[in-house]
Amino acid sequence: MARYTGPVWKKARRLSFSVLETGEELKKRQYAPGQHGPTKRVKLSGYGTQLREKQRVRNMYGLNERQFANLFRKASKMDGMAGVNFLILLESRLDNLVYRMGFATTRRAARQLVNHGHIEVNGKKLDIPSAEIKPGSVISVREKDLNMKVIVDALEAKISTPAFVDVDKDNKKGTFVRLPERSELNPEINEALIVEYYNR
Repeated sequence: MARYTGPVWKKARRLSFSVLETGEELKKRQYAPGQHGPTKRVKLSGYGTQLREKQRVRNMYGLNERQFANLFRKASKMDGMAGVNFLILLESRLDNLVYRMGFATTRRAARQLVNHGHIEVNGKKLDIPSAEIKPGSVISVREKDLNMKVIVDALEAKISTPAFVDVDKDNKKGTFVRLPERSELNPEINEALIVEYYNR
């Protein structure tokens, strides 16, 4: 199945979850999209609840079904809790770290920056958004792209960055200091439901 490229706000309303993590999508209309307006929501079954949680996280990070399932299998083979390992692997992707460092305003924009070759990791160009980045790696904007308007505007708009990344806005580079802790990630996500979905 191909990656979703349609309206993000409509998807957020369908899932009752802020895919962009800003909450903007649900401020105006907190009900599902459709011509009939706010209608009575059908109570979800156990499977429906698990599926919705999986779709929320998948759409938030912008992965297709195969990538998402493969990453979960990798997480389940690691030591520790599968759900937390899974979120850490998602956060360790290059496109997500570019977004977390503030070089792009959304993960979709961050993926485009990586795809188009504007990003370097440890001094070497890397154009694979799904690349797993190790702690200690330095992610920077290529020298010829330092004055790109979209990157400059994104950095100006970024108010704060998570503690697991350290960003030098002037030189447009950042360090992936350490793996994130669960408490630093989106508290609305219930990763246990995703584990139940894949283990059903």
